[in-house]
Amino acid sequence: MASRLKNLIIENRGFIVFIILMSVFRSSLADWNSVPTGSMKPTIVEGDRIVINKVAYDLKLPFSDVNIAKLGEPKRGDIIVFNSAVSQKRLVKRVVGLPGDRVSMSNNVLTINGIELDYTVRTSDANTVAELSSHDLNENLLGAEHAIRVNKRPGRAANFATTVVPDGMYLALGDNRDNSIDSRYIGFIPRHEIIGRSRSVAMSFDYEDYYLLRKDRFFKAL
Repeated sequence: MASRLKNLIIENRGFIVFIILMSVFRSSLADWNSVPTGSMKPTIVEGDRIVINKVAYDLKLPFSDVNIAKLGEPKRGDIIVFNSAVSQKRLVKRVVGLPGDRVSMSNNVLTINGIELDYTVRTSDANTVAELSSHDLNENLLGAEHAIRVNKRPGRAANFATTVVPDGMYLALGDNRDNSIDSRYIGFIPRHEIIGRSRSVAMSFDYEDYYLLRKDRFFKAL
């Protein structure tokens, strides 16, 4: 039996080494994450497989949460992937508040450190915004511009009083502001829960069209 196992390993050593290296790569360097909900629309849509840069902020020991080296810190506007202890899920959200920031929201308009953010209707929506129940806006996140989606009739989560982001924590929101479980519900995001940053889509499957690949989203930048 031992001899047969040894021969099997020898015959397949190339494949075994490949699997080990790929596992190490996905554990410590880069991975992908499937997005099943629309909480990050219009930036990320259901069915996207986003690329996670796991060394954007930390270098960790493979197959563990042991931090070997700190390589950077999340910036305002970064799309982060984190394992939320509160929701017991892996979530994808955008960093809005950094440690020490004073953040508030009124009718989906953010104010950060006393500065009310600028919002403009995206060109594609300019002629139809009056007919839509929701519409897309460009949000200037103090220099980091990106798209968000808001309902014409915002819910109660579209407002919160001024809050100060504690040290070692981040305030993160979904781009689909009225349809996202984020820091407004689960609280601040601890630094140690963040596993990486995403800046691109690897591929995307259309759940409403027999899981066909969306050709226009191959390696799409976020």
